Amino acid sequence: MKRLGVIGMILGTTLSMAACQAGPPAEQPPQSAPPSVPAGTPTELPATQEPATASVSEPPPVPPVLSPEEQANLNQELIAAAKANNVSLVQELIGRGGDVNAKDAIQDSAFLYAGAEGFNEVLQLTLAAGADVASTNRYGGTALIPASEHGNVETVRILIDAGVPVNHVNNLGWTAMQEAILLNNGGPRQQEVVRLLLDAGADPYIRDPEGRTALQNAERLGFAEIAALIRSRG
Repeated sequence: MKRLGVIGMILGTTLSMAACQAGPPAEQPPQSAPPSVPAGTPTELPATQEPATASVSEPPPVPPVLSPEEQANLNQELIAAAKANNVSLVQELIGRGGDVNAKDAIQDSAFLYAGAEGFNEVLQLTLAAGADVASTNRYGGTALIPASEHGNVETVRILIDAGVPVNHVNNLGWTAMQEAILLNNGGPRQQEVVRLLLDAGADPYIRDPEGRTALQNAERLGFAEIAALIRSRG
């Protein structure tokens, strides 16, 4: 027991001496505050932006170069498609290089036939493809002359707007107005055709091979409405 007490006294004395030598704990230096960031400064770097690229529209495909024989065959296919009023096929054949002014054995082109028959969708396609509005058929007439004869009012309007000559005289000696009177019944459609022609500057006093004007033919055939319409224009 005495031995244990002596050991405890020695340990206590040793610990007291170690505490005195250690002294008080050292003070930690103050930490500096992080630098202030000005308002509005982005905290993250912007992502790298890809340079804007301008959209470039592709040019329409160029039809392949055809041999004379291939071109002639394509042109005849186009005329046949126009005569069948096959709008989608006409569009395809024009896209392949078909010539809307090429003619067949009876001097019909896709443009002339569409105008004569009132195939207006085909007609618009041929005009957009560069139809020659002054071209003539086997009777020496423009597309406007048979269109007027048939009373195709909308077709007449399209052809006039396209610039087809309104006073052209065909091989029979008739203008579009003369055919509109001589070769139809003088009904409402013919009256509207004559009105459109007059509005476009058609001359009602051009004489036919018998020496008659459009007014005289209208009076002779009993088309009183057309005669009155012509008289109203002086």
